[in-house]
Amino acid sequence: MNNKHMTLGEFIIDNQKHFKYSSGELSRLINSIRLAAKVVNHEIRKAGLVDITGAAGDINAQGEAQQKLDVLANDLFKQTLINREIVCGIASEEEDDFVIVEGKNKTNDNKYVLLMDPLDGSSNIDVNVSVGTIFSIYRRISPEGTPVTKEDFLQKGSEQVAAGYVVYGTSTMLVFTTGKGVNGFTLNPAIGTFYLSHPNMTYPEIGKIYSVSEGYFTHFQEGMKRYLVYCKELNKKDNRPYTARYIGSLVSDFHRNMIKGGIYIYPATEITPNGKLRLLYECNPMAFICEQAGGKATDGFTRIMDIKPTELHQRVPFFCGSKQMVEKAEEFMSEYSLDEKPKYQ
Repeated sequence: MNNKHMTLGEFIIDNQKHFKYSSGELSRLINSIRLAAKVVNHEIRKAGLVDITGAAGDINAQGEAQQKLDVLANDLFKQTLINREIVCGIASEEEDDFVIVEGKNKTNDNKYVLLMDPLDGSSNIDVNVSVGTIFSIYRRISPEGTPVTKEDFLQKGSEQVAAGYVVYGTSTMLVFTTGKGVNGFTLNPAIGTFYLSHPNMTYPEIGKIYSVSEGYFTHFQEGMKRYLVYCKELNKKDNRPYTARYIGSLVSDFHRNMIKGGIYIYPATEITPNGKLRLLYECNPMAFICEQAGGKATDGFTRIMDIKPTELHQRVPFFCGSKQMVEKAEEFMSEYSLDEKPKYQ
């Protein structure tokens, strides 16, 4: 079958044998994510026509103002997964604690837990900028048939079974990995089907884009400051200066950089010494995808997926993208900011 005509459902069936645990449950879980993503996409497309934009009036677990679409997307993904009884537990950036999913008999024999950022970059909805959903899947470590525990969610990123994101932009794409490369599927809105449009996605060998919020420059660590100066310097040897591109939506910035080649950075600052992005809901899944696409993801010093989580909403600095660019940033961090290496509690 021509790749361009392969649906997501057909792809999952054809690649079932490559999944880390080939039981069919993981396939059904990804299909559930596909369904929820289509519903969220439908709601986003109505933004501006109905009252779903703006602040919801609540504060999430990170002390941030929730947007109406944050709440809506969280509920849609959560209910889709719960109703299908496809996971034994869910953790969300929008929830204070993890959610135990019970089966009909008040037990749950399902093998997987899902962690998610249901609507990354939601503050951009009001100005019609692309947003996304990020998800991460782990095999539970608690005994099957018992309620999930916090330890099921506090696993290193290296233990992920699958991870992906949905970008709701000019077209809607679902990009994911199960540890055998990265593939992207574009939604045909006319018939509601995702088709394989970007097989075997990889970072270009040479990246030219750097993505960081430079408004915080004076609060950056010294190594970060010097790396940004390096990015701007004219050097004929490697054709610098690089191009600055920053949307403020992790999914959108990451997606562009993976296709065109570049580095995304949300570093530590004097204001946020452990960074701002969440390890479990944002950094681990993106790091998994990044590495599977030939890139690299670190906190400036340590591989992201080697960090042992200690809390559900733990934050870390985040450097990810084209391998050579990340390694160059690490050189500056190691030389000038080693005494400021993150100390995770």
